[in-house]
Amino acid sequence: MQLTKRGDYALRAMVDLAAQPLDKFILSRDVAARQNIPPKFLAQVMMDLSRAGLVRAVRGAKGGFKIMRSLSQVNVKEIVEAVEGPIALNICLIRSGACEMDEECPLYPVWVTAQKRMVEVLEDATLEDLVKEGKGKA
Repeated sequence: MQLTKRGDYALRAMVDLAAQPLDKFILSRDVAARQNIPPKFLAQVMMDLSRAGLVRAVRGAKGGFKIMRSLSQVNVKEIVEAVEGPIALNICLIRSGACEMDEECPLYPVWVTAQKRMVEVLEDATLEDLVKEGKGKA
């Protein structure tokens, strides 16, 4: 699995929002400028995050985006899945019958274990953790 630009931008935008005052709406163009993300692409990503219920979008002079839940309740996995769909190391982990080797594949148990561990890591990494880590770096 390789994270796409869309997933990378979603994560960077969410960490940026998490580092701002949480009671204020933040303009996506400001996030785009700070994170060096093309503004039009970020607008699409932010709408995906809004549809997933991770951010609230408000139009107008006092509008922008803000995170909907506590930073400790938002993890990396759900941010990535909001813009990219289900995370899977191999197609056989998404749906049964997707691979002709489903029944006898010697790699299947390895994929299942690797997937489980990867998901655990992504679920354990919260926005709260990422913001704390970022503040400790210059």
